[in-house]
Amino acid sequence: MHFSHIFKSKKIAQSTAFALFLAFFSLNVSAHPASEAPVSTENHATAAADGAKEEKFDITGFILHHIADAHSFHVLGEGEGSISIPLPVILWTDNGLVTFMSSEFHHDDQGKHIVERNGQRFVNYHEKIYVASATPNAHGEYVDVDAKHKVANVMPLDFSITKNVFTLIFSAVVLIIVFVRVANAYAKRKGKSPKGFQSLIEPVILFIRDDIAIPNLGAKYEGYMPYLLTIFFFIWFNNILGMVPIFPGGANLTGNINLTLVLSVITFLITNVKANGHYWKHIFWMPGVPVPMKIFLAPLELMGIFTKPIALMIRLFANITAGHILVLALLCLIFVFKSAFIAPVSVVFVVFISMIELLVGFIQAFIFTVLTALFIGLAVQEHGEH
Repeated sequence: MHFSHIFKSKKIAQSTAFALFLAFFSLNVSAHPASEAPVSTENHATAAADGAKEEKFDITGFILHHIADAHSFHVLGEGEGSISIPLPVILWTDNGLVTFMSSEFHHDDQGKHIVERNGQRFVNYHEKIYVASATPNAHGEYVDVDAKHKVANVMPLDFSITKNVFTLIFSAVVLIIVFVRVANAYAKRKGKSPKGFQSLIEPVILFIRDDIAIPNLGAKYEGYMPYLLTIFFFIWFNNILGMVPIFPGGANLTGNINLTLVLSVITFLITNVKANGHYWKHIFWMPGVPVPMKIFLAPLELMGIFTKPIALMIRLFANITAGHILVLALLCLIFVFKSAFIAPVSVVFVVFISMIELLVGFIQAFIFTVLTALFIGLAVQEHGEH
């Protein structure tokens, strides 16, 4: 079967590059990992008799640390002896462009280490970079934090290559290389059966074309296949990579709401830019409906234009993030109970949930793609089409 009209490498590359451009500038907003809670200790008299109280394991801090974005890939250890892979820090300040590697900051220093560049001092506080205060606060941190835990320091424009941004670029490059090679292979083997990776990926392509694109887009499906293929494989690939945060050095890309926001905005733009007059007529002045009902329904229909991409954004973000939190919470049982009997049970449940996450990763990519095709199909189909 001939698929050259599906594998148009330029369109796929353009779609991925456009998503890469938009997402690059949005992914630098990362979640704040929870700081470790202060550990209460016995007074000196009791400590002399009973010993110091053990520090409690911070489950919230552990989980948020693993699913949040960061300026480096943390591999092993904590504090000064930790091992991490640094990434470029790119800042725009009043004095111009400032660049350095994230290794200039100490891992987990929580704003206590200063980096000086171009006559300015910077501090990394909960994976956000601020202009450092002149003097440290009571905790030795060069940031001014008010009673509501808000930092008053100035934030420079941050265009750093964080681990989510690096993963975004990596996945985009991999997908472009793979699909361009598959497209070229189909062009050379016209009318012949696929071989190698082509035979592995062809059933998925047929599935997207026959079960998603054609039922929702009808005869216009060919023009939207490059975009549907791009978002499906991009989300699916990164959902699989997103399972790595339970291991050292992982990144949680599709669990970042900035990324899901960008994908939803692209779908929103395509839907409304390509929409025909029939679609807009049903939004603002529904045919066959009494005038009072038209006046009542028009604002609701207009609101629906914006709630659809919001639903896409939240659904993908929430499902992926919830899966990661569940896996990490099960792992934390080992450290909470500190028992050798709990470890096998915890590991078994983690493996089981991880297998479910593999399925959920595919399902979420499918749902995002099928809803995208549905929204675009409703906007571009002419009157009488089904």
